[in-house]
Amino acid sequence: MKANNIIKNCSSKYFSSVRRKVTLFRGDGIGPEISKSVMDIFEANKIPIDWVFHDIASKAVTDSGDLISKEAIQSVLDNKVALKGPFTTPIGKGHRSLNVTLRKNLQLYANVRPVKSIPGVKTLYTNVDLVTIRENTEGEYSGHEHEVVPGVMENLKIISSDACERIANYAFKYAVDNNRKSVIAGHKMGVQ
Repeated sequence: MKANNIIKNCSSKYFSSVRRKVTLFRGDGIGPEISKSVMDIFEANKIPIDWVFHDIASKAVTDSGDLISKEAIQSVLDNKVALKGPFTTPIGKGHRSLNVTLRKNLQLYANVRPVKSIPGVKTLYTNVDLVTIRENTEGEYSGHEHEVVPGVMENLKIISSDACERIANYAFKYAVDNNRKSVIAGHKMGVQ
């Protein structure tokens, strides 16, 4: 189904005639091309958006090594909506990834991923209807990395009890709000 048809077939409850400001990080590599295509789709469908452009720096712009300025973060907070094109995360450069920076600064701690079978699409499993909810700011996303010796990186997966409780509460609230029948918890901690 083409993007235009998807937008036209969506319920009108998702659309408004009120103009909105949306922060846009165009990305790098293929990011600007993808972002331009998205902007073209929105324009072709007369979706009332005023794009507020912010770039990601190639060197740290904050004391903590972020590649995104405080002004760009404030733009997201002010507009309450942002779109991010693909970015290359520098490896071994002393920068925190854009995704980690956005998650930490905006407290985007819950990664919510619904998975549902689509009728008529043959897959290995049938009648799949689940949602994974993953803590998104700690663990693998702590951002505590360093080079142990040349060519060997170490990543510390730190997670606090507060973050565990917060994501568990989110998952249970999501289950109640969305009439889900059960919640299953998993973790990556080694056997003690």
